[in-house]
Amino acid sequence: MEKAYFAGGCFWCMVEPFDTYPGVLSVRAGFMGGQEENPTYEAVVAGFTGHKEVVEIVFDPTILSYRKLLDLFWQNIDPTDAQGQFADRGPSYQTAIFTTSSAQQEEALASREALRASGRFHEVVTPIEPALVFYLADDHHQQYHKTNALHYRLYKKGSGREAFLKTHWQEKPDPKELKKRLTKMQFYVTQENGTEPPFHNPYWNNQQEGIYVDVVSGEPLFSSLDQYDAGCGWPSFTKPLHKVEERMDTSHGMRRIEVRSARADAHLGHVFDDGPEDKGGMRYCINSASLRFIARSELEIEGYGEYRVLFEGDPNA
Repeated sequence: MEKAYFAGGCFWCMVEPFDTYPGVLSVRAGFMGGQEENPTYEAVVAGFTGHKEVVEIVFDPTILSYRKLLDLFWQNIDPTDAQGQFADRGPSYQTAIFTTSSAQQEEALASREALRASGRFHEVVTPIEPALVFYLADDHHQQYHKTNALHYRLYKKGSGREAFLKTHWQEKPDPKELKKRLTKMQFYVTQENGTEPPFHNPYWNNQQEGIYVDVVSGEPLFSSLDQYDAGCGWPSFTKPLHKVEERMDTSHGMRRIEVRSARADAHLGHVFDDGPEDKGGMRYCINSASLRFIARSELEIEGYGEYRVLFEGDPNA
């Protein structure tokens, strides 16, 4: 196993992006970069200790590469801000990549240079430094996006982080290009918030193992392991693979929670609270037309090899 250490401002917001990826064994919030031993949260955020808020990621590099972790890191921060992150200001909220080996340092330097060369930002000021002692934060700060979900969502939005990430990382393709690439039903569902006919769609009763990705961007969305027959005629899932966008939908005289893909902002379907109670109680009712299914046997070929670990353990595989 390897460890990766990233400072990206408030560590509450830096646990969630890594938490659900195959190959990640744990993500913990803590502090690094200062000289004082066993610093308290209050002392760190007051700027007295020189530490930054940091996440420690324990991962299996045979499943998930360090380069992929670096990509996720960049996609969740403002790398142009040297004084903090969004509403949080001061040394403890400054960004940094703390490397544990020369190989990590080389990867981090190459990743930062690639981001600079892309022209996505006018500058990239995030430093790359050798990892020091990591100090674990109090239990109250661990997995905050789950234990205090409502406050977390309000904080992420109110701080300005959510809007910044959407502005700089959400990639909505040209509608003209999409009309050429997608079928009429796929375009209608994903771009015009449409709904396909129940029971007359490809995946409502799919029995194969694999994952579903956004038909627009290729973003991984759902696993067949979380799919079940809800009797509604559309593919239904108890949870997404990673975070999806959820918005209030008041169309058609109803109040529903719409589900959209995070990267391409494509309409996927809706989520309801009438799912299996032993699986969390949620039902993600998704249009087949918004999805592309990648069978378990095709994951490596299609570039989603890290997700094969989800299906390991079957002797007949």
